[in-house]
Amino acid sequence: MTFVIRPAAKADLPGIVAVDLAAARTSPANAGRFTSSIQAAIADPERLVLMAELSPNVAAGGGVAVVGWAKTHLWDFADGPAPAGHYLAGVTVLPDFRRRGLAGELTEARLNWIWQRANEAWYVVNARNQASLALHRGWGFREVARGPGFHTVTFDGGEGVLLSAARPLD
Repeated sequence: MTFVIRPAAKADLPGIVAVDLAAARTSPANAGRFTSSIQAAIADPERLVLMAELSPNVAAGGGVAVVGWAKTHLWDFADGPAPAGHYLAGVTVLPDFRRRGLAGELTEARLNWIWQRANEAWYVVNARNQASLALHRGWGFREVARGPGFHTVTFDGGEGVLLSAARPLD
């Protein structure tokens, strides 16, 4: 099974929304707001939205099927211990395509994009999300702070973790 990872375009919005709905990351009631948010991110040159597709897909008439997506966010101001900078801002993979390395590929691609722009990458996650914490340790992410929220992100259970990683030396 081969995945193609590429920058998302406006035409990819329906597939990205479908993945988020199928993964229960977005509710149908919030789909419109989510679509607007992703559309703005795609249009912002200071951010990256990636999509992962399985191609060719017989079910899609020989076309492509979106199976995951991910994005970055640039905060241009600090919020307590969370500094201004480029942040990994989420990755979603369809449940049937998890545990195949796709989240890692999407993260690697986002980090390569960030490293072209900055010496440090940031990431916030729920303290209970051990799978995500373990995944990001592979890129050298280290804990910086814990708290109920960083920038606009709050956490179920009330505790999040702010992490950073330095750009690898060439």
